Amino acid sequence: MYSKKIVIRYTPEIVQQPVIYQLVKQHNLVFNILKARIFPRREGVIVLELSGSKENFDNGIRFLKEMGLKVEALSKSVSQNSDKCVHCGACTAFCPTGALSFEKESQKVLFDPEKCNGCELCVSACPVRAMEINLL
Repeated sequence: MYSKKIVIRYTPEIVQQPVIYQLVKQHNLVFNILKARIFPRREGVIVLELSGSKENFDNGIRFLKEMGLKVEALSKSVSQNSDKCVHCGACTAFCPTGALSFEKESQKVLFDPEKCNGCELCVSACPVRAMEINLL
């Protein structure tokens, strides 16, 4: 099974149409809504994780573009909110890439966004929710 997170941008003309329903029904895809901002007669944005066969996924993306929607891969990032962080180091134990480290001299948690792969393990590990996901 193929799975990918995407961002779909709606135009005001399309926002009232049941596009996601048609996508799922016609292309046999499973979806999970991660974030959505859609208002009647205005532009909208929806972040989805789509799953299915690679062929169905590709056909579904083509369908969305033919409907006039802008579709792009999700580029999410994780950031450290320095105002919330208490530098306990809990997040460092879960980071598989070494993007989070504990500096003994300063007794601070350091975050290197260049090393981060966006796995989100640190987000759930942080007791004060100082690690945040930025989807859009």
